[in-house]
Amino acid sequence: QVQLVESGGGLVQAGDSLRLSCATSGRTDSVYAMGWFRQAPGKEREFVTGISWSGGGTYYADSAAGRFAISRDNAKNTVYLQMNSLKPEDTAVYYCAAKRGPYLSGSYVYKTAVEYGYWGRGTQVTVSS
Repeated sequence: QVQLVESGGGLVQAGDSLRLSCATSGRTDSVYAMGWFRQAPGKEREFVTGISWSGGGTYYADSAAGRFAISRDNAKNTVYLQMNSLKPEDTAVYYCAAKRGPYLSGSYVYKTAVEYGYWGRGTQVTVSS
């Protein structure tokens, strides 16, 4: 079993930056493919970005491309989401997710929630205009 804990959320103004972290604990003998999702009030959970288990592959939703950056530090069992130029429409609860192997490849990024088996409890990001 693996536990995911997100941190770094908060209240910021439009144009500001935030860096979210997702720390993995528990069964850390495996390296996981990771993803970030978000859910705004009244909306479905949506994919934001993901990174392959090796870190060699990343993928961004259109809403995140060019503003957000995902990275991972496998030695620290932590994944990061750097969010720049935040907009009010980025307001949501951000969830970290992990998927155990096997993997399609070292660079494949999983993009749908059903592919991930482990989830954190989320961290709130609020962007004021």
